[in-house]
Amino acid sequence: MASYTAIDNYLEDHLDESLSELSKLCAIPSVAAKNQGMDEGAELVEDMLKKRGFKVEIMPSGGPPVVFAERKGESDKTLMFYNHYDVQPPEPLELWDSPPFEATQRNGKLYARGVSDDKGHFVSRLFAIDALLAVDSELPCNIKFVVEGEEETGSNHMPDFVKDNADKLAADVCIWEFGGVDFRDVPMQTVGMRGICYVELSVETAKIDVHSGLGGSIFPNAAWRLVWALTTLKGQDERIRLPNYYENVVHPTERDKELFAALPDKAAEYKQRYGVQEFLKGVEGGADLLVQEVFEPTCTICGLTSGYQGPGSKTVLPAVASAKVDFRLVPNQTPEEVLTKLRAHLDAEGFSDIKITYNGGEPPGRTDPDDPFIDLVVNAATDIYGTPQQIVPMTGGSGPNHAFLHYLELPVATSGISYPGAKVHAPNENIRIDLYMKGAKHITRIMKDFGES
Repeated sequence: MASYTAIDNYLEDHLDESLSELSKLCAIPSVAAKNQGMDEGAELVEDMLKKRGFKVEIMPSGGPPVVFAERKGESDKTLMFYNHYDVQPPEPLELWDSPPFEATQRNGKLYARGVSDDKGHFVSRLFAIDALLAVDSELPCNIKFVVEGEEETGSNHMPDFVKDNADKLAADVCIWEFGGVDFRDVPMQTVGMRGICYVELSVETAKIDVHSGLGGSIFPNAAWRLVWALTTLKGQDERIRLPNYYENVVHPTERDKELFAALPDKAAEYKQRYGVQEFLKGVEGGADLLVQEVFEPTCTICGLTSGYQGPGSKTVLPAVASAKVDFRLVPNQTPEEVLTKLRAHLDAEGFSDIKITYNGGEPPGRTDPDDPFIDLVVNAATDIYGTPQQIVPMTGGSGPNHAFLHYLELPVATSGISYPGAKVHAPNENIRIDLYMKGAKHITRIMKDFGES
């Protein structure tokens, strides 16, 4: 414990320096959706890793560059960190209380776009490495970093990057990009992520918009055409109507249900936080709500665009219409399967004119909740939070973890600095500084315990 005391003292004495470094990274507007600041973000990440004695490469991926780094440690075991330097667009700007790319401290929090997702997680891990090097002069195990630049747009190139560089990326275990506490401040361990297939559906029925009085009764309307197509995708019973859509779905195991039953009921929190009155399919809460949240495939209309939507009236028959739709996938569904079934369904329903543009996706991925590395990470939290992490079998979100599980055969664990009020992807994204410190301390325990195990 004397070693941990010295490590913790270093972290507490150097917190302001680490937050200053995080603020510098947050000042780069590395917005993947706009292809903005990608090279600058990758270069600063490179500099930060080199500062810690890592051998660093900026590698092409087919999209924004991937920063790969490695440093030898005392043990022959290798722990990989996966992070990303890209962020979501900051809009709507008017809802920010401080400039999104100027990190601002107030009320024990640090506000900036990307400060939680994912730059804060990345820098907190460097902070932990600083403490270990300051106290022990060496890292307890080999460390590799994979820091990509298109996670926020679907990590479209990451699976092929991992596959093509499997030897270089070889490791024993992986800590994923995120982690944190739930609404009770209990640390959580998420061992699975749903997949996603994100598409844009579009249709064009004329070369230009038409006066609705002229065309309303004689020309096809692109907006109606798209709406009719969308209504065929899912029934009011919430069942997705694509042919044989559920044939490959794997249902939760008894172990999954046991783990969900041990988690707190989120029904009241969700109703308060999001202002919803009820949940789909009549589910009321408890483990049933948690299981349905992550093990039920989805078809979500994320946005609709057509015609005139400004103030006042404009009598127009739209010539084009489009919709953004995402399908969240559960084991063992794949994006390729969904695309095939979606095309077949639209054609069979008489909508062969609806164009499908694939905007990215990835299969779901899971780590065995009883894997020894998961157990190590779970228990390493006890010294910091006063309780071990609670295991969440699956989260509703998605990421490229399947590539790391499939091509590198790594158990993937989570540990981080987030909390339910972090407002990731929203205005006033933030981290709690107390959790930034706890997250860094947890990482030091994970690295030391893993190197010595």
